[in-house]
Amino acid sequence: MPWLRNFVQLSAAFTKQRSPPTRKPAAIFGTRPSIAQLLQHYSAVARNNKDPGLDPTKGDEKPRVVVLGSGWAGCRLIKDIDTKTYDIVCVSPRNHMVFTPLLASTCVGTLEFRSVAEPIGRIQPAISREPGSYFFLANCTGVDFQNHQIKCQTVTEGVDTIKPWNFKIAYDKLVIASGAQALTFGIKGANEHAIFLREVHHAQEIRRKLLLNLMLSDVPGVSDEEKRRLLHCVVVGGGPTGVEFSGELSDFIKKDVSQRYSHVKDYIQVTLVEANEILSSFDDRLRTYAIKQLTKSGVRLVRGIVKDVQSEKIVLSDDTDIPYGVLVWSTGVGPSPFVNSLEVPKAPGGRIGIDEWLRIPSVQDVFAIGDCGGFLESTNKPVLPALAQVAERQGKYLAKLLNQVGKAGGGRADAAKDIDFGSPFVYNHLGSMATIGRYKALVDLRASNMLKEYRWRDLRAGLFGAQRI
Repeated sequence: MPWLRNFVQLSAAFTKQRSPPTRKPAAIFGTRPSIAQLLQHYSAVARNNKDPGLDPTKGDEKPRVVVLGSGWAGCRLIKDIDTKTYDIVCVSPRNHMVFTPLLASTCVGTLEFRSVAEPIGRIQPAISREPGSYFFLANCTGVDFQNHQIKCQTVTEGVDTIKPWNFKIAYDKLVIASGAQALTFGIKGANEHAIFLREVHHAQEIRRKLLLNLMLSDVPGVSDEEKRRLLHCVVVGGGPTGVEFSGELSDFIKKDVSQRYSHVKDYIQVTLVEANEILSSFDDRLRTYAIKQLTKSGVRLVRGIVKDVQSEKIVLSDDTDIPYGVLVWSTGVGPSPFVNSLEVPKAPGGRIGIDEWLRIPSVQDVFAIGDCGGFLESTNKPVLPALAQVAERQGKYLAKLLNQVGKAGGGRADAAKDIDFGSPFVYNHLGSMATIGRYKALVDLRASNMLKEYRWRDLRAGLFGAQRI
């Protein structure tokens, strides 16, 4: 099993670490040191080596690329990196990649969870096969840029019997692809009561809560008011994720709920709350069409700003209360605490500042890709949106660049200073797409080479029919 092999490799790496040579006690204290001197000496040695890990690579070993994160950017880089040139070490709190555009479908059973997750070991088999390549289930807690070393802590959430431990990894090249976190804008109660549709376990929680509320509402003695609350699904945020989830939920209500829970089918409702316009990045005609289709599907659209989130209701800025049984939060993303903690120049929005080659200019051999990075103002380039297609193409570009640098002899730490990196990264937007339920979706291609807007319909069985609006 890949996870067991990685665990064994991690244990072996800790056991066989190449620590700096220490002087023998006899050389320090004479031929017959006292017990107190021995205890003091070995306590000092233990303190100096309290965090085991992977030491810097030697001349007979391949250079090491450390990738922080297993999202779209990190996994594309891991997939394309030349394993004959580099050893790969991936550090992430999850051992798989999530195909995020399909997460909404798993919440209602249209897709199974295993259909949207791909293990890291399948994306890059060298991680499970090569002796110098690893995957570590851990979070990066700090980066020592001067010494080319990162500090990590294992992830043991939900396991009471195992305490997290710390270790260090030396790198030749470091790629920060740790992504971003959901934005709550400091709204009270959002983190405690809302569910963020970003990971598989979020979709599992939504699905569990939906089915639980459906069954609880069918129990004798439950009041009509409580039934309406239990079966009220509120989505905060009118971006693509919020709209797609609302569309999937409306399809679920019309098909499955009406057949399997006929006693309570008239109580279930979906409300989409947005402060401005839904799908604000799309063309006006596409937004109008989306509003029309969502309303026809039974989704209630509310324009308002949430100011408080409680266990059974949200409160808008005009003091309107909206009771809910399931609350899904999708209001965009922002920099994570780890990104904020890094002492490097920041791009607008708090992202890690990068140059045209996706490097962090203030440090050597460190790159940032995906949602955590953004172009510095000095590059005269706009900060790219937090989209999968941006992250995926950055990962592809950086893998090619690192492969070229490695073949040119610049794979080692501080060895690429005089190497020409070639053409900078250029992003060409291919368009945006959002499903709205009932086998319909919106595709905005204004920024692509087609320069047209299409409405796509009849998406069943892989047959795509497009109609221009």
